[in-house]
Amino acid sequence: MALYAIGDLHLSFGTQKPMDVFGELWNKHYEKIEFNWNDKIKKEDIVLIPGDISWGMKLSEALPDLDFVHKLNGKKIFIKGNHDYWWGSITKLNSLYNDMYFIQNTCSGYQDYGICGTRGWISINGEEQDEKIYKRELLRLKMSLDLAIKNEYKKIIVMMHYPPVTKISKSIEFLDLLSNYPVEKLIYGHVHNDSKEICINGIYRNIEYICVSCDIINFNPVRIL
Repeated sequence: MALYAIGDLHLSFGTQKPMDVFGELWNKHYEKIEFNWNDKIKKEDIVLIPGDISWGMKLSEALPDLDFVHKLNGKKIFIKGNHDYWWGSITKLNSLYNDMYFIQNTCSGYQDYGICGTRGWISINGEEQDEKIYKRELLRLKMSLDLAIKNEYKKIIVMMHYPPVTKISKSIEFLDLLSNYPVEKLIYGHVHNDSKEICINGIYRNIEYICVSCDIINFNPVRIL
């Protein structure tokens, strides 16, 4: 059983949002995802998906995209991305599929690793609304991490949609929070191919950062463990 990751699928089977408007690289990108995914991932493997799953605005529009992922090999663990407006009741989402788990204030597991995560936020820019979201995301990550510790996981992998650090920005509160737990890897997305030079891939403050936005990794899931 192996652990893989791929993010920012940006599927749109239930709504009109073709991704090829962002360039030839995205032309029929779902076919690339499907081929690469099923070519390397076995039914017993687990795939981490750090957000931006569907362009659907409501669950009914996102369901064809979730069904597409459901039919791919392996078990899947998700966090919310900034475009996942369809993400509603976490109880309802986790009742839909037996091979797909949606993290919100919770955690999952892979062997002796706790799998934690939240969407995150870029930084506080002085606006009251942004500060409220930022603090809420900090709390959600802390709740997820605390649950992993309560469940006696000694090692942790975190998924965040927004990276807490890039070559041009830092979210100090998130970085400090992560440093208080036995986090070994942080899997993130949000940054796309046209901005990939800002990505941090490698060790930062004793945590390995791995960007898995699907266009950056050529729509090919990355093996994490």
